[in-house]
Amino acid sequence: MALEMKQQLRQTQQLVMTPLLQQAIKLLQCNHLEMLNAIEAELRENPVLETAANDDDAPNADSAVRNDLDALQDMTREPERPESDVFDIAWENYLENFGGDRDGRHSDGTDRMPLENIRSKASTLFQYLLEQLRLSDLNDADRAIALELIGNVNEEGYLDVDLSDIADAHGIDVAEVERVLREVQKFDPPGVAARDLRECLLIQAQNLHPPDSLVIRILQDHFDAFRKGKFDELIRKLKVSQNEAKDAIRAIASLNPKPGSLHSNSDTVYVTPDIYIVKIGNDYSIIVNDEGIPRLKINPLYQKELHSKDCSPLTKEYIHEKMKGAVWLIKSIHQRQRTIYKVTESILKFQRDFFDKGIDHLKPLILKDVADDIGMHESTVSRVTSNKFVHTPRGIFELKYFFNSGIPQGKESIASESVKNHIMRIVKNEDPAKPVSDQDIVEELKRSQIHIARRTVAKYRELLGIPSSSRRKKRF
Repeated sequence: MALEMKQQLRQTQQLVMTPLLQQAIKLLQCNHLEMLNAIEAELRENPVLETAANDDDAPNADSAVRNDLDALQDMTREPERPESDVFDIAWENYLENFGGDRDGRHSDGTDRMPLENIRSKASTLFQYLLEQLRLSDLNDADRAIALELIGNVNEEGYLDVDLSDIADAHGIDVAEVERVLREVQKFDPPGVAARDLRECLLIQAQNLHPPDSLVIRILQDHFDAFRKGKFDELIRKLKVSQNEAKDAIRAIASLNPKPGSLHSNSDTVYVTPDIYIVKIGNDYSIIVNDEGIPRLKINPLYQKELHSKDCSPLTKEYIHEKMKGAVWLIKSIHQRQRTIYKVTESILKFQRDFFDKGIDHLKPLILKDVADDIGMHESTVSRVTSNKFVHTPRGIFELKYFFNSGIPQGKESIASESVKNHIMRIVKNEDPAKPVSDQDIVEELKRSQIHIARRTVAKYRELLGIPSSSRRKKRF
């Protein structure tokens, strides 16, 4: 077959994601806080866009989203007066004039930032251990080894490196690294730099005051039996009474299996609901959370400049593009709020029994059901419900929570979340000395007219983080 080169003309159609369309899709899947950050970023980058003052006449909602840029000339309000920037503070003078007075003023009479408004930064576990290393009496060679050991301690406080690797890096015996490791393990918090859970608990047990020899014996010689819950075997091998074993096990349970968690810098993540469902009488009202969302408008100075005769074509093109982006952003925000409202309204219609009666009446629901109900694509519904929360009379839930698979029960189906709630309630009400097995849960669910297999119960139990009945059993 001969090869040849030739030209062909072909006409095809394909969907192109413009930057403005990408921005609209990104806003749609952002939660409330992420959208506020996106708006702030756009306000910094787009000089045409600005926030309207509260005392300004609110523009008509339709005019805010019109595509015709020439129609925006009627917005002739003066631009909002910018607020003073926190970075305008003369920090050099602040540091020079800082004194020991407590009246909140400098010696020259100027104000200064109160100390209670300055947030202190918590030290990490590495910094805390490094500070103790500086105060230790180790020599320079041991300090170098200890520094490498500290650098390989993870956030939970465990050592994540093999001692032979450190020994090879320093050209010394493993016994020398072991000796330095024992010094590091004397640092606070107790149990830090341990290589496994047994060593971590043993270090803490040796620091108990007064020391408990029985606890140390259990951790040193019978840790596997303790970990597996074979307490009868422990009592027999240790030749102690049940009360003595009981006290020792309680002492071990009081130890911290993750000593590094005390110095964790993970910030608490707060949830801001994107929408509220409020019950008024026998009906429900849907309120979209607009708190903190600024009312955006086009800067009138740029509108005048766009139609000025003295404006160069290049400047007009720049202003036109920025105004187009600003109007599209305003439209996207309004469209996002309307879409969230429609999706929530549809969820409320499908899951009305949940809001009236509780989780046991949650129904199976898929994205296609809501998409068909509101006349949108499934991908749009998926973006709207992703990482967004709704505040209801029954608590705060992620919008994805209301979408769950169904378990066939004859002609009808029951939601998987409802079955999980039944399992959780059964386990919560069980006798700790005789916990229910998976088969017992199956029989109990049958009494509630829920027929599922034992393997399904085991799967849902694992998803809920509930251990097996043998591990839940309390011997004492």
